[in-house]
Amino acid sequence: MDGNQIRQVFQAFFADRGHTIVPSASLIPVDPTLLLTAAGMVPFKSYLLREEEPPFPRAVSVQKCIRTVDIDIIGTTARHLSFFEMLGNFSFGDYFKEKAIPWAFEFVTEGFGLDPERLWMTVHETDAEAEEIWIDGVGVNPDRVQRRGNDNFWQMGTAGPCGLASEIFYDKGPAFGPDGGPVVDEERFMEFWNLVFMQHIQDEPYHVVGDLPAKNIDTGAGLERVAVVLQQSKSIFHTDLIRPIVAAGEGATGVSFGASERTDVSLRILADHGRAVTFLIGDGVVASNEGRGYVLRRLLRRAVRHGVQLGAGDLIATRLVAATVDVMGDAYPGLRERHDRIAEMAEREEVAFRRTLEAGQQLLDQELADLEEGESLSGATAFKLHDTYGFPIEITEEILDERGLSLDRGEFDTQMEAQRERARAAFKGGKDAEATEAYRVLLRGIQGTDFTGYDGERGTGRVLTLLRDGEPIERADKGQDVELFLDRTPFYAESGGQVGDSGVVSTETGTIEISDTHFALPGVHGHRGKVSAGHVQVGQDADATISRDRRERIRKNHTGTHLLHWGLRDVLGDHVQQAGSLVAPDRLRFDFSHFAAVAYQEVRDVERAVNERIIENAGVTTVVTSKDAAEEMGAIAFFGDKYGDMVRVVKAGDYSTEFCGGTHVPSTGQVGPLLLVSEGSVAANTRRVEAVTGTAAYSFLAGLRREMDEATTILRGQPGRLLDAARSATARLREHEKRIEEFEAQAEAAAVGTLLDQVEAHGSSSLLIAVREDVAPDALRAMAIRVRDRIGSGIGVLGSSPEGKGVLVGFVSKDLVASGVSAGKIIAGAAAILGGGGSRDAELAQAGGPNGGELEAALAEARKMAQASLQGA
Repeated sequence: MDGNQIRQVFQAFFADRGHTIVPSASLIPVDPTLLLTAAGMVPFKSYLLREEEPPFPRAVSVQKCIRTVDIDIIGTTARHLSFFEMLGNFSFGDYFKEKAIPWAFEFVTEGFGLDPERLWMTVHETDAEAEEIWIDGVGVNPDRVQRRGNDNFWQMGTAGPCGLASEIFYDKGPAFGPDGGPVVDEERFMEFWNLVFMQHIQDEPYHVVGDLPAKNIDTGAGLERVAVVLQQSKSIFHTDLIRPIVAAGEGATGVSFGASERTDVSLRILADHGRAVTFLIGDGVVASNEGRGYVLRRLLRRAVRHGVQLGAGDLIATRLVAATVDVMGDAYPGLRERHDRIAEMAEREEVAFRRTLEAGQQLLDQELADLEEGESLSGATAFKLHDTYGFPIEITEEILDERGLSLDRGEFDTQMEAQRERARAAFKGGKDAEATEAYRVLLRGIQGTDFTGYDGERGTGRVLTLLRDGEPIERADKGQDVELFLDRTPFYAESGGQVGDSGVVSTETGTIEISDTHFALPGVHGHRGKVSAGHVQVGQDADATISRDRRERIRKNHTGTHLLHWGLRDVLGDHVQQAGSLVAPDRLRFDFSHFAAVAYQEVRDVERAVNERIIENAGVTTVVTSKDAAEEMGAIAFFGDKYGDMVRVVKAGDYSTEFCGGTHVPSTGQVGPLLLVSEGSVAANTRRVEAVTGTAAYSFLAGLRREMDEATTILRGQPGRLLDAARSATARLREHEKRIEEFEAQAEAAAVGTLLDQVEAHGSSSLLIAVREDVAPDALRAMAIRVRDRIGSGIGVLGSSPEGKGVLVGFVSKDLVASGVSAGKIIAGAAAILGGGGSRDAELAQAGGPNGGELEAALAEARKMAQASLQGA
């Protein structure tokens, strides 16, 4: 079977046994405790924990996954991948080991047609029940069932669901290693099927703290490993899923797969990382230096680095992307649709990294130039090369060895471990994740909140829980800050960029002023506020009323956001995708993917297009339909957002159709004018615009009008005639400037005349030593030039002391310069008296110093030098 057939056969088998086929979720998980979708069960986590009621008791999926905890060994083995597809069948409290184990055996032996004699099974050392089902229920030879420890305990590395596991291994044969089953050798005995009996919950890896509300089944079968078995391939990299991508690496580098183990490692990395990069970008991840963006950047840079190491002169990332799309495009049509965008981002990242890689080599060469044989390169430098420039530590060590040098590996490892700790913190989600886990404990038993706010601004509900300072309380009194949980609410919880509602919740005994509403857990609204009167108790009936005016402004901005998204795509192109948004009462903010600065005229074009649509006053409608039907309608979905089988679609006119759970006005005309007030860059390949609508837009325009009126008054113009007033003021200014220039010319001519009257005759030459008080250096220089041009052969030195500082300008006529006289030498001694120095130009020199009080002495020294120069000439 090829990869496509494996997917189809797997899904069909379990669909025939009552499982709902669920398409792959995005690699960007909704769960804040996870950095990326690393397992097939991630999209179903809330069902397994019963935070949400499962819409079906059984499910089957082929889930795309990313796992980079063992990135350093990828390429060095024939079985590790960073991107992989997980075949999974799931039971949400419906069936357990009694069905999961027999079905697994039935499918791998009949569905896949594998020889039972080549299969081995493992169970957890404490799981006698699973062992008994394998042996007595299925009929497996007892010698083929082995017990192991934590290898057969499944957990995600974070707090959450966990459980014992049973794995199926395939014996590839004696050529791959010794006999004895998976406890002896996992190269010969390859695990390809993992049955997780998910019934517990842990607070940290391998530490069970309780049981889940129901016993669940989570099967994980790596598609690539299954393909190895069914296609009788030498390795994962020889299957139809990956071998064409390896071939792309061969074509880019000129190196053949199988030529040597050293080059095979690099070709495996190119193929694996090329697949991972393609899917990450396709799912909306943007390269950055933190979080999932860092994972993307590291994978892409590692692939490029190995391509360069193999001799790839041309760009390689786009070739790997194209090969991946060719192989995976049938199973994931979205890759074909986004091929150009994926390739463009990969190319940009590679071009930038190739420059940094070259710079890293230069830095290393500079550091090694100062080292002598036997010395060590600092671990800090090696880490900087590795972390900042992406320069492989292995190559650093090779170069050091060739030159008889060593590496302070301990220091390097210390800094690497610190980096890994930072990565683990990002993987776990930091403080947000800790809060989520706390809510899971505090709100256990609350199934969800029925949101009634689409249809009204008021509603009734019952107080389920009150929290204060992270602790559950039965009663909240006046003045206390609390978090309130109702079974029903009209309050919208912050999501999709739209801020949460505020308002009032009242019971028969008290009132809470609600300042914010958020999702404490998926589907569970938390209302944060302060008790303003009386007291509120758990179990009371409550009346909930949102702040109407605030909600109305939010609705205008949310509908305006949809129109703005359409306008950006209409003007800039369909590559524009939402990268973040804020829908607040006073403004809206919209981040979007775009690879260049947005020109001023483009911004105005977007604004015009949006307002033309607003003026049309088209209806804004919502419909709840299936995800497939929504996509057929052309609805735009955003990666990272969670969509169930049934989705809400918001449609404005016949041009904007988007998946959206937010609140909107009933027609575009109610948005009012939409004004773009700013546009700029917020990150690589990401732009941001801010806008105002409705009354905020009116206030913005009114403010501009007020400023224009004030400006008109200042310019002595008539109301509403700002341009005329500005033109008139400009004309008056130019007339005044002209008069000032004429006055200054007259004054300067008079000053030059005064100076000429002070010229002394020295034989056939002239000498001028004079003071002009409080003249700025540039003006003094200009005056010296005009005098020089009038006196013919001679020497002159002008001095001034503006603001207490001394300034000198000396000049010498060309004939005297030809005789060896220098203006710079004449004023050098005078400059020293002023406490400074100056230029050494022969014809025109300028000098100065802080001692303006010594100006007379300085000019006396200049006179002496000038007279001596004239005598010598």
